Amino acid sequence: MPLLLNVILALQTKDVIHISIAVVCTLIVAVPLVWKIATNYRIKIYEAKVGSAEERARGIIDDAYKTAETTKKEALLEMKEESIRSKNESEREAKERRAEVQRYEKRVLSKEETLDRKLDALEKKEAKFNAKEAEVERLRKELGEAQSNIVKELEKISGLTSEQAKEYLLRTVEDDVKHETAIMIKEYESRAKDEADKKAKDLVVTAIQKCAADHVAETTISVVQLPSDEMKGRIIGREGRNIRTLETMTGVDLIIDDTPEAVILSGFDPIRREIARIALEKLILDGRIHPARIEEMVEKAQKEVEVMIKEEGEAATLEVGIHGIHPELIKLLGKMKFRTSYGQNALRHSVEVAHLSGLLAAEIGVDVKMAKRAGILHDIGKSLDHEIEGSHIQIGVDLCRKYKETATVINAVEAHHGE
Repeated sequence: MPLLLNVILALQTKDVIHISIAVVCTLIVAVPLVWKIATNYRIKIYEAKVGSAEERARGIIDDAYKTAETTKKEALLEMKEESIRSKNESEREAKERRAEVQRYEKRVLSKEETLDRKLDALEKKEAKFNAKEAEVERLRKELGEAQSNIVKELEKISGLTSEQAKEYLLRTVEDDVKHETAIMIKEYESRAKDEADKKAKDLVVTAIQKCAADHVAETTISVVQLPSDEMKGRIIGREGRNIRTLETMTGVDLIIDDTPEAVILSGFDPIRREIARIALEKLILDGRIHPARIEEMVEKAQKEVEVMIKEEGEAATLEVGIHGIHPELIKLLGKMKFRTSYGQNALRHSVEVAHLSGLLAAEIGVDVKMAKRAGILHDIGKSLDHEIEGSHIQIGVDLCRKYKETATVINAVEAHHGE
């Protein structure tokens, strides 16, 4: 207040210095006052705000307490309801189980009663069985005694002991059995023989029906056609030189007769006859017929026949499906192309026998390939029987042994005529 009065007084006196001093002093005094007032005001405002926040917080807390209390009560109610439901469910299940247990108890009691009745019945049957068993045992003893008495009585009557009677009975029965067995065996042998003969005939007929082979008749002569009768003179040659050379080289007789445009070759060896035929045909085609040319053509014909023999043997083995035969045996088979047996070509006969043997082997269930091998080689001795002494059977056996054929094939070759 004194400062304020000083200021007013300075204003009234209009003293600048005093006014400035007065203003400064006023500011010095007023600033802290104003600061204090502002501070108090702010404090009041903060206190008012804090109070309001506390009231709101208390309201929120009260609301939270109320909500928690409500939630707690609801949870308790739900727990009580769930407990009641669980209790009711447990009681219901307990009742059902008790009812089921009661039903099982009734069934068990019923089964026990049934078992008791059956057990009583079994005990009664067992008692009856024991009684019957005792009766049977008694009867067995009586029967044994009766048999002993009968045996003793029979021994007295017959004058033989039981062992002697058994021996006599067995001897009598043995003689009767031997006699009847001999009769039966004889009947079976006769029946088996008849059936075997019938079966064998059926097999042979069936095999023959399945295999049809051509039969070619061979002769001891060959005919060579000539382009003209003038060729006959050239074949004979000057003073018969050409014909003598040809006959000497081939071992075949040439017959030049009145047969027009033909020359006949005669000889028992079909291979030589074939060589002569080929050589003569080559000479006729060449036109140059003289001893040197004849020798050349005969040599060429011999080589051709050797190749032909090998090819024929190989073709025969391929036809019947046999492999692994020794090359020398194949050549001998080829030679059989130029041999005959009872009017039939020997090689075709062997091929036919091989086919028939395979068919018969298939019918009776044995090795087909082995049967074919034996069939095609069974007459192999005929390829050399005009060169070597002995029967074609012995020659064939020696050849098969020489070229390491199996014992089965050798036996078939040796026994194919039933020897």
